[in-house]
Parts: sequence; C-alpha cells; structure tokens
Amino acid sequence: MTNAIKQTLRDSKKARWIALVILSFTMFAGYMFTEVISPLKPIMERTLAMNSSDFGFITSAYGLFNVFLMMLVIVGIFLDKFGIRFSTISSAVIMIIGGVIKYAAFKGLIGSPDAIIHIPLVDLDLTTQVFWAGFGFAIFGVGVEYAGITVSKAVAKWFKGKEIALAMGMQVAIARLGSFAPLAFGAKIANTYDVPTTILIVVVFLVLGLAGFFYYNVMDKKLDVQIHEEDGGHGDEFKFSDLLVIVGNWGFWLIALLCVFFYSTVFPFYKYGPDLMVNKFGVSEDWAGFLPSLVPFGTMLLTPIFGSIYDKKGKGASIMILGAVLLIIVHGIFYLPFVTSVVAAFFNVILLGIAFSLVPSAMWPSVPKIIPERQLGSAYAFIFWVQNFGLWGIPLAVGIVLDKTNPGVAEAKAAGEMVNYDYQTTWTIFVVLTVLALVTALLLKLEDKRKGYGLELPNIKQ
Repeated sequence: MTNAIKQTLRDSKKARWIALVILSFTMFAGYMFTEVISPLKPIMERTLAMNSSDFGFITSAYGLFNVFLMMLVIVGIFLDKFGIRFSTISSAVIMIIGGVIKYAAFKGLIGSPDAIIHIPLVDLDLTTQVFWAGFGFAIFGVGVEYAGITVSKAVAKWFKGKEIALAMGMQVAIARLGSFAPLAFGAKIANTYDVPTTILIVVVFLVLGLAGFFYYNVMDKKLDVQIHEEDGGHGDEFKFSDLLVIVGNWGFWLIALLCVFFYSTVFPFYKYGPDLMVNKFGVSEDWAGFLPSLVPFGTMLLTPIFGSIYDKKGKGASIMILGAVLLIIVHGIFYLPFVTSVVAAFFNVILLGIAFSLVPSAMWPSVPKIIPERQLGSAYAFIFWVQNFGLWGIPLAVGIVLDKTNPGVAEAKAAGEMVNYDYQTTWTIFVVLTVLALVTALLLKLEDKRKGYGLELPNIKQ
C-alpha cells in the first residue's frame, strides 16, 4: 500500500506544483476581470457620464446572484456531487459568458446610456447600459467564485498532508498578480484605448484560463485512477445531511464571518482606492491604481512566506488576529482627514498588503482542520456565499453614501470641473468592519482552544 501511494502524482513534488500553477492561472485571469474597472471610476465618470452609484451598482453586482439566488451554495453542491473536473470547465464557461455580456454593455452592443430602468431593491434609477454591465458581472461573479471553491478543493486534494498552506499561499499569490495588473496599468490602457477595449483584453485571458483547466483535468483524471477514487460522484456520495454538519459547526461560522468582514475591507478598497488616491491624495488619473496595486503585489511575495510559517510552526489563529489588528490601523489612517500625503498613503498601502497576506495565509488552510474533506466543497461554498454578502453590499453602500455625502460632485466631474469627493464619512464603513474582523478572530482562537481544531499546530505532519 505504501509503495502504491508513493507512485501517485500528488506524491511527485513536480507534478503537484505543476497542477497548482495551472489551477492558479485561471484564477489569475478571474482576478484580472474582477478588478478590470476598479481604477477606471474617474474615466467612466468623464467619458461615460456615470456616477458613484452607477459604479457601486456594477461592482456590487459581482455578488448579486451568489447572495440572493444562493448560487454559491448550489455550485458547492455541484462540486461535491459532480467533482472537480466538471466544476473547472463549467465555472470557466460561466466566467466567459458573464465577461462577454459586461464587455458588450460597455461597448454599447446591449443596453443604452439614455434608457432608464428603476431598481426597487436599492431604489436606484440606472441606465440600461449600467444594468447590463452589472448583470454580466453578476454572472461572472458566479463563475469566478465557483472556480475559487473548486481550486481550493483541488489544492487541498493535491497537497493533503503536505505543504498545503504554502500551496494555498502560492495560489493566492498568482491570483493576486491578476488583481495587481489592472490596478497598476488599467487606467493607462483605458486612456490609451477605451474602457471596452480594456475589458475585452481580459476576456481573452478568461478563454486561456478555460484552456488551462482542460489541461489540468488530464492530470486530475490520472491522479484519480492512481488513488482509486472518482470525484464525479462514485466515491463518497454527497448527502444533503452534510450541509447540516457544516452549518452546525460554530468554528465554521467564525471562519465565514471573519472572511466576510476581512474581505469587505480589502476588495472594495480595490474598487474605491484608486478614486481615493485621486480625490484625497492628488494622484494623477493614469496612475490612480498604482498605490492600491501594491496590496496584491505585496501579497504575491508575503502570503507564501506566512503560509510556509503556518505549515512548519503553526499559530494560524494568532496570524489571523495580527492581520485584523493591522487592518484597523490601516483604515483608521485612511479615515483621518488630515492625512493627505502620498508618502503616508504609500506606507499605509504597504501595511494593508501585509495584513492581506497574513489572514488568507492562515484562514483558508484552517478550513480543512475544521471541516472533513468530503464536505470541503460545500464548506468553501458556504464561506464564499457569506463573503459575497460583503462583496455585494459594501461596494454598493460605499457608492451610495459617497454620492449622498457629496451632492453634485459626479455631475460637476462629468462637466469637466475640478472638484473632489470627501471620503471621510464613507470610510467609517471600513473602520467598523475592521473592528468586527478583530473580534471574530479573537473568538475563533477561543473556539480553537475549546474544540481542539489544531489551528495553532503545524500543517506538515512529521
């Protein structure tokens, strides 16, 4: 039996890391599309006559179907029932469909900048162009979150009992490179060409990601043959009672709540950070996304390091607490109205990158310690579902509050006037979320002591 195990692909260091790189590339493409318009808010206001509420609706639409149609719960069940190979292809196809719709809306192929539609859920009047752009992003949001939970389960499968935190850290690092690229260079590309062309470029990367998933599936099928298990439902069959086991676990809910509070202070920052740099710190429009891009760039370097520490030394719960403390400092500084120095913004963004490396490096590898492997797909799906409440609600709330506290600014900008948004009241949202993240991280450490999940223990088994 021992010899047979040693001959499987996942016991080949080269094979499992190749699998990781292939999986990570598709997430790289997905993260690129997620942030493709993040640095373009000033350009969209100037060239497309959109305001902060429009921008907030489009960016918040990412989580719309995931939250209200519970699509993440559904795709999590699909993952556990039909397996990794089915889920890789279907998730990539959904991403591409959503990406094409969003591109078509910005290109003017569907929807109109003149026709108005009322959204009663949030009492907003939007153009049909904005509506269709948000609709496409909502479909894409289902696909990329589906891909995310699939990749998480695939990494747990290939690195079980090995350097799992390092592997998840590397996967996050490669994916964060996808966030860095549009944040750093997207505005420059959009000003050189236009917003629709910038979006189309990233759609091409999504297609390449689909091709990568096809190649990965060849490796995954071979691994399943070697270890005599079928992810397509012929091994451990999914049961709906598994969901009750997950939702009845208090440790799971603490992880999920930490996820939503933590990510709601970071991903919406990608959306509004570039605009903050223009309005508060006086950064030029072309390079507005450069400072926020340092956050994912920093995580590319630091997340694998912190993941490796967790693998070898443990202290997962403590790492999450430290990250939450740093978040409070970061958003507290951004909140202060007298901090307008670009140098201060630079160092604050670096600190945010460190915080954003600490928490995910420990949080995602901790889930398999709390939830059995057979239920991991559904568990990750539930966590991502809870997270999407923040990814839907926070960008929308920020956009609405920004318009309400800055009446007439969007119209003045569209008319070419040099006016700035005051972000102070709006930033209170982020400060409150960071405090909630810290409280949740502390409760998780207490629950670990009570239940003995082993979050403070190393991941690598000697």
